[in-house]
Amino acid sequence: MAAPSHDLTANAPAGARHRDARASSPLRITSLLPGLALSAAIAAGAFGLRQLPGLAMFSPMILAIVAGMALHNSVGTPARAKPGVTFAMRRVLRVAIILLGLQLTAAQIVEVGARGLCVIALSLTGTFLFTMGMGWLLGVDRKLTELIAAGTSICGASAVIATNTVTRAHDEDVAYAVACVTVFGSIAMIAYPLLPGLLQLDAHAFGLWSGASIHEIAQVVAAAFQQGQQAGEFGTIAKLARVMLLAPVVLTLGLLATRRARHGAHGEAHAQPPLPWFVVGFIAMVGLNSAITVPAEAKTIIVTATTFLLSMALAAMGLETDVAKLRAKGLRPAALGFAAFLFIASFSLALVKLTT
Repeated sequence: MAAPSHDLTANAPAGARHRDARASSPLRITSLLPGLALSAAIAAGAFGLRQLPGLAMFSPMILAIVAGMALHNSVGTPARAKPGVTFAMRRVLRVAIILLGLQLTAAQIVEVGARGLCVIALSLTGTFLFTMGMGWLLGVDRKLTELIAAGTSICGASAVIATNTVTRAHDEDVAYAVACVTVFGSIAMIAYPLLPGLLQLDAHAFGLWSGASIHEIAQVVAAAFQQGQQAGEFGTIAKLARVMLLAPVVLTLGLLATRRARHGAHGEAHAQPPLPWFVVGFIAMVGLNSAITVPAEAKTIIVTATTFLLSMALAAMGLETDVAKLRAKGLRPAALGFAAFLFIASFSLALVKLTT
């Protein structure tokens, strides 16, 4: 009979455990370096590609995600790069979003206005309800449907991950939903800048449409700024207003999950939804920028650094976007994601047209 095993660290003195934790910290940082370096290299390459004829019209953010997807789906993302890629896709993205606040002021946020906020709220609510109903009609699992609905209607991968704290879906459902919203959000990011002339949208209307309907914040920035500074800034503000609705949506889903558990539907435990802290940071930076005057030279550096960090995050998204994942569960969830994408694009466009 084998002797029982013991967790020696559990009985170790507190000081020893503290030293072990400090010793492991450099190891965790080291594990992030390959992925961060790869994401940064792709972002730098995207900046370089813009110097080639015919590519200057594209944002480095768009080029970065396309390059990341091409690399991942052709030769694959190295396993040792995965931790750093995940870190770039989540943490670096949020830092970049916070820094975006230094490009905006409180006076600009007021420009969204009551009509703009109504467009955002109605687009989000309508898309979520439409996706849930369409998921039921297509026979897509409820949990996967919730993830796709949240990712499409609110803020892409961030909403998928936050929603899963209460939805409790399987890992493959989370991966599918993230891949789905990333792919269709990328399509919107590339297609939207081609449409303002055809749809007769001015900079304000295009920014509102982009912010109210494109999936990821970085994708909104990439698409909206293609139409100029005003469209880019207004699109970013509109998108951040939409992201602020993440907390109440996830909280509502958590309450519904708790009610289902009490009725013995799945026996799921309720989890406390996370606070989208990067939105709080963004607002703080807007407040700072409204209270003080940032020198023009410093602002230029901040804008370039922010764009580079966003390009890193989008490169990381590309490195995590596996086209095969869209086929793993069949075509129905992909069809649901596509239908949700078409709905939020057309419904929000109709609202923008009616209110501007």
